[in-house]
Amino acid sequence: MTLKTKYFGEIEIEDGDVLDFPAGLFAFEEEKKFVLLPFEGSDSTLLCLQSVSDESLAFVVMNPFAVCPSYAPVLQERELAQLGVTDSRELCYYVMCVVRDPVSESTLNLKCPVVINDETRQAVQVILEGGAYGMRHKLEEFGGASC
Repeated sequence: MTLKTKYFGEIEIEDGDVLDFPAGLFAFEEEKKFVLLPFEGSDSTLLCLQSVSDESLAFVVMNPFAVCPSYAPVLQERELAQLGVTDSRELCYYVMCVVRDPVSESTLNLKCPVVINDETRQAVQVILEGGAYGMRHKLEEFGGASC
């Protein structure tokens, strides 16, 4: 299928590439279908979460483990059930990134990750309980590769 994207122009994707967000994303509940597209040269650490239905709707997301190896999100039972697993470690995690200039001022939202069951292509955005992670961690905080 041909997909028009915000950052990559027109590209070809397979139906199996599409992620299904039954509840949408926060503030974009009507958007249910997205694809993850890696930015060139990022080793799949920095990606674009592109809406399938709206070419102008795309989010920059990042693999949180690339900057914070100790990141340990724990989902609630209802969230695990939504994704068809019993353990948080069976899932893939991405965090929203607000890119700023200079790049060190960019922020990551570790509190509300996008969580994907890579086998079923089901996905949700969750709010992690507890106070371990915030919504605006500056990239410069991760210079020592810990969080």
